[in-house]
Amino acid sequence: MADKLKIGIIGSGGIAQGCHMRGYASIPDLCEIVACCDVNPDTAKAAAEKFGVKKTYTDYQEMLEKEKPDAVSVATPNKYHKQPTVDALNAGVHVLCEKPLGMNADECREMCAAARDNKKILQVGLQSRFNGPSKWLKTYIDAGNMGDIYFARAQALRRRGVPGWGVFINKELQGGGPLIDIGVHILDLTLFLMGYPKPVSASGKTWDQLGKNPELWNAWGDYDREKFTVEDFAVGLIKFDNGAVVSLESSFMGNGPDPFETQLYGTKAGAIISPYADRNEGIRIFTEQNRLLMDIKPGNVPNVESAHTAEVQAFVDAILNDKPSPVPGENGLILNAIFDAIYKSSATGDEQKVDVSF
Repeated sequence: MADKLKIGIIGSGGIAQGCHMRGYASIPDLCEIVACCDVNPDTAKAAAEKFGVKKTYTDYQEMLEKEKPDAVSVATPNKYHKQPTVDALNAGVHVLCEKPLGMNADECREMCAAARDNKKILQVGLQSRFNGPSKWLKTYIDAGNMGDIYFARAQALRRRGVPGWGVFINKELQGGGPLIDIGVHILDLTLFLMGYPKPVSASGKTWDQLGKNPELWNAWGDYDREKFTVEDFAVGLIKFDNGAVVSLESSFMGNGPDPFETQLYGTKAGAIISPYADRNEGIRIFTEQNRLLMDIKPGNVPNVESAHTAEVQAFVDAILNDKPSPVPGENGLILNAIFDAIYKSSATGDEQKVDVSF
């Protein structure tokens, strides 16, 4: 492999141009985007022109064969994550796949197995853990300052925030609503901070009442309410093999406040983290010293200009320096398996087992 990685883009729309390609372009000495691929040739052409990429394709298999990239970003709609990822891995190509890893856990199993069998990096596009507050709190926790974290409340709530563009409201192409779209980010961050314990069961409930209501205002513009086929609100309770429990709440529409944060409860201290808040305002620590209750706000949180750029840089660094995946595919499998259980629990009314084997 040459020192400078050859990068291919599979799915060249908004998330590719705004995040993945921008990330690769930030380290031109380490990598070069050699081709953009999209089923819409105009989208591929627009992305290529924006970043000075010479080749475009509408067939990713052709791109893999002709360009022989070292790595690709898969930034397609969720329904089309699995096959390009598996095919690229089987072709000996490292993959950074947008979140969620798959439509369900069974797809993730195939993807993780392909990465394992081909000894290639599979990274999931979960950028929240690369933010400054996230990096600071992870270091604080790993140093033992919070003790054992036994409970967390993870919230990704929007009051009126349905994304009407793309396929976000289409269950067939997206797999679900806020649970799988933004709940995935806050749950990943929560489990990352907790050391990614193994889930054993989950229960939950979803609703689809507000998102279909044409009378309600939406902050991101109007959309066709009749085409809204995902949930607009979801809650879950997840149990882990170490005895920890996580409560998860996620919404596109809800009559309440709209936090994006997680609350962690440990035996030595607790914390609230809002990963996208100002870097020195995003964390509060709750602890006790000498029988005095202490609320601490750190003042030296790392400055990360773009978590999206940081995740791409970490991907390239892992490939060039033979490091483990910065966000392993197995983490993506855990998340999808939890979502499968929550969706099934909502449909059946029963707690469901979570299977993360592959």
